Amino acid sequence: MTSLLSAVSGAVGMVLYRQSRLGDVRSILDAMHPMAAPRQLIRIGGDGDGGYLVPDDLDGIAACFSPGVSVTSDFELGMAERNIPCFMADASVDAPPVASPHFHFVKKYLGASPGDNFITLESWVAANAPDGDLLLQMDIEGAEWEVLLATPSDLLRRFRIMVIEFHHLHRLFDGFSGRLLTAALRKVLADFHVVHAHPNNAAAVETRGGLTIPRLLEVTFLRKDRGIGEFRSDFPHRLDRDNTDRPTMPLPRSMWRSQQSSG
Repeated sequence: MTSLLSAVSGAVGMVLYRQSRLGDVRSILDAMHPMAAPRQLIRIGGDGDGGYLVPDDLDGIAACFSPGVSVTSDFELGMAERNIPCFMADASVDAPPVASPHFHFVKKYLGASPGDNFITLESWVAANAPDGDLLLQMDIEGAEWEVLLATPSDLLRRFRIMVIEFHHLHRLFDGFSGRLLTAALRKVLADFHVVHAHPNNAAAVETRGGLTIPRLLEVTFLRKDRGIGEFRSDFPHRLDRDNTDRPTMPLPRSMWRSQQSSG
C-alpha cells in the first residue's frame, strides 16, 4: 500500500510540475510577443541567412558588436555602409569573409568567462566601445544564454538594439535548463521590448502541451526608452526571408500573446 501511495503521489506531483512548467513557458512566450517599434523595421544584410530586421533607429549608434562571424558578414557590411564601426569576434575563422575599414576583428569566442580562446562581452565592450549607444548582433550557436546571464544589466542597457539568434529555445519546456533560459529572457525583457521575431527554418519546432516553440528564433530587441507601439500581428513581416530552401516557418500562434488577449 505504501509503495502504491508513493507511486500515485509521484505521478500527481509530476503532472502538477509539468502543468506549472507549461504555465511558466506560456508566460515567457506572452512576454515575447513582438510589439510595433516607433520607427519602421528595415532589413540589414542579405535576403538569406545573415540578414535581420531592425528598427530604422540607427542614427547615433556609435558601434556594432557582432560575435559569431562564420561565413557571412552581410549585416556588418550594412552597418559599415552607414559608417558604423563593427567589432567582430569568432575563434572559428581567421578573419571576416570580406574586408572593410570599419571592421575590427578578434579571433576569440564570446563566453561567460575569459580564457585562452574566450572573451566576455563586458571586457570586449569596455576595451573597444566609444561613447554612445551600441548595437549587438549575436549568433553564437547556443552560447548566447550564458553570455546574457553573465553580462551585467547596466552593460546590456548600453545597447539600443539587440538582434539575437536563440538556439535550443525548445528547452524552455525542460526543468533545469528551462529555468535558466527563462531567467536569461526575463533579464533582457526587463529593459527591452521584442519588436521582431522570425523562426529560422533551418531547424524544426517542438510542441508540448499545446505550445509550439521554434528550435531557432531570431529576435530583435529595442531598449524601452525608445518607445513602443501596439502588439503586432503581421507575421511573417513583409521583409522576412527564409533562411534555407526548406518550407517557410511562420511564427507559431503559441508565441502570440495568448492569441492577443488582454492582460
